[in-house]
Amino acid sequence: MSLGEVEIGELLRKRGLTLAVAESCTGGLVSSLITDVPGSSDYFLGGVVAYSNEVKESVLGVPGEILRTVGAVSPECARAMAVGVRRLLGADIGLATTGIAGPTGGTPTKPVGLVYIAIAHARGIEVRELRLSGSRRGNKHSAACEALKLLQDFLQG
Repeated sequence: MSLGEVEIGELLRKRGLTLAVAESCTGGLVSSLITDVPGSSDYFLGGVVAYSNEVKESVLGVPGEILRTVGAVSPECARAMAVGVRRLLGADIGLATTGIAGPTGGTPTKPVGLVYIAIAHARGIEVRELRLSGSRRGNKHSAACEALKLLQDFLQG
């Protein structure tokens, strides 16, 4: 557990906000980091590990058109995942990750290490693109930490 997760928890609790997480490439790591903080049930409602496109579409409501045209590793998909998990779990904030952790799965246009993280809240949606260059485990960890940084930036703003 780092000071970041603790501070995020304090900020969520102080503002009376709840959080839900939709994860693909991070495989539940963001949720794990959030729940490492004692008392996180005060603000963390839950998460969905939507690894397959079918789950992204049927559970999170990612439009099939997005998955067919721009794919799961796209800012559009990250945005839809964040909005979908926020709606699904009734949270104030939805946080999402989607990308290619590696070492396989990359293409010339979508290389290994390409990750999109998104946050959806009452004031809008923000998406960030990451270009990571570590091992699979390193990329998952870096993506999860960047997702938490995006959340922390929002809460501090």
